[in-house]
Amino acid sequence: MAMVGGNQVHNVFVYGSLLADDVVRALLSRIPQSSPAILNGHHRFSIKGRVYPAILPVENKEVTGKVLQGITDLELYILDEFEDVEYERVTVDVSLMDSSNKSQAFAYVWSDKNDPNLYGEWDFEEWKRTQMSDFAKMSAEFRKDLELPESKTRIATYESYYQQDGSDSPLAP
Repeated sequence: MAMVGGNQVHNVFVYGSLLADDVVRALLSRIPQSSPAILNGHHRFSIKGRVYPAILPVENKEVTGKVLQGITDLELYILDEFEDVEYERVTVDVSLMDSSNKSQAFAYVWSDKNDPNLYGEWDFEEWKRTQMSDFAKMSAEFRKDLELPESKTRIATYESYYQQDGSDSPLAP
């Protein structure tokens, strides 16, 4: 990736909650430039008990998303912490839709390829209508806590945030 002012900058393919500018702004305090993109050979799954998706390699499938450009080392660290242990950061080849060029980017792939909680297809538009506002607030809480010496993991932040709001919690059985 390119160097700017002694720091590396990175491209990151996003496909779920990070498609929402409100969530990205809560985490990075800015909205990076981006390009719409397609990741071939992967599928975006819903996850039972979670409001965010997972991707895994699946032949003859594709995931639409966007590439966040110019992500600094510090911002990449924040995204790594946000994605937590549930995801593994890997390098992927994406097709940029606005130029038809191919590009390399990091993507966060679900760590457990045999997870029985993965199903169907995750719907971003549905998520925007039903979950985005709360998820952006949870993301801002996570980012604020990340500054603390004993910060919670994103999973712990997610679970405590969503268990607070009562009956329509996505973690409810």
